[in-house]
Amino acid sequence: MGALCSNLPVESNVFIALGSNQGDRELNLLRAVAEIGKLAQTRITALSGFYDTEPVGPVDQPNFLNGVLRVETALSPRHLLVELQRIETEVFRRVRDVQWGPRAMDLDILLYGDLILEEEGLVIPHPRLHERRFVLVPLAEIAPGQIHPKLGKRVDELLRSLPPGERVTRV
Repeated sequence: MGALCSNLPVESNVFIALGSNQGDRELNLLRAVAEIGKLAQTRITALSGFYDTEPVGPVDQPNFLNGVLRVETALSPRHLLVELQRIETEVFRRVRDVQWGPRAMDLDILLYGDLILEEEGLVIPHPRLHERRFVLVPLAEIAPGQIHPKLGKRVDELLRSLPPGERVTRV
């Protein structure tokens, strides 16, 4: 009879949004994917296409290139966030001085399995995931049936429910 308890880490399916609007945007996204692929106890299982998108928010800035990555990881949500922020700052020299401002790399945890988490500096699912076409289009490409754990709706349903607007073009 097998053991009821194991010390093996439990892996979760996690979706990470990638965005860049400074420098070589495509190279930046590919570098970010490579860096995430180096994380301990983490493996990449899917990558969406890349999409040229208009910036959202009050800051005038260049268009973004966005994508979504699916990984399986045994890292805790907080540890994963720390690693993603390390990649943003160490690899891409991100400085967080203007909210929603231009950046070489933005990495956000969208979904972490079916987890619902609200801590200081970490909210999962991402609080604006269901409102953003630039996230839902690439997410629906790789996981249309994924359920938003808080809203109980599939990603493709969330995408269809968005009002028209917000241009998202596959490159």
